[in-house]
Amino acid sequence: MIFAALLASAVAAAVPTAALPTATLPPPERRQELLFEAAKLGRTDLIPLLVENGTDVDAYEARGFTPLILAAYNGQPEAVEALIRAGADPCKPDLNQGNTAQMGVAFKGDDRIAARLLKEKCSVDARNKAGQTALMMAALFGRTAQVDMLLAAGADPGVTDLSGRSAASVAQQQGNEALASRLSSPARR
Repeated sequence: MIFAALLASAVAAAVPTAALPTATLPPPERRQELLFEAAKLGRTDLIPLLVENGTDVDAYEARGFTPLILAAYNGQPEAVEALIRAGADPCKPDLNQGNTAQMGVAFKGDDRIAARLLKEKCSVDARNKAGQTALMMAALFGRTAQVDMLLAAGADPGVTDLSGRSAASVAQQQGNEALASRLSSPARR
């Protein structure tokens, strides 16, 4: 946390990052850990400084998540924005399951982040290792606003996962008949 305090004080004093004494910087591994923490906690004051000081904005943490996925999953819209501005790849999936930030936000339900990620032009029908899409995940959790956003962005409700389930069948399995009907409507296709 000494580095975080040093970085925060540099931001408050508007000290250029080049002016930070190299001897006071923690090792690269710790700086990377601090980027993951900053993403999760929404510490947008630290993100640019950490990136300027050598952290990898698209690195994977121990559980296989990127800083952007962590920010999206933890409901940190400002951190999502800061990471994208710093060059984070919004389309990069997690290491283990292949879920993207868009899929993670469908699970968690933050519509602001979902809308922001859709602006990045990632494949709206990107699939994880189980063949699932963000639309399927939004349907699974009844995220109707995100379903609407994804459909407006061109998501295909006819895509099926490796088990043969579509977004409509996922919604139906959850007892959400209204959403299932909307997703299976011929006018939708």
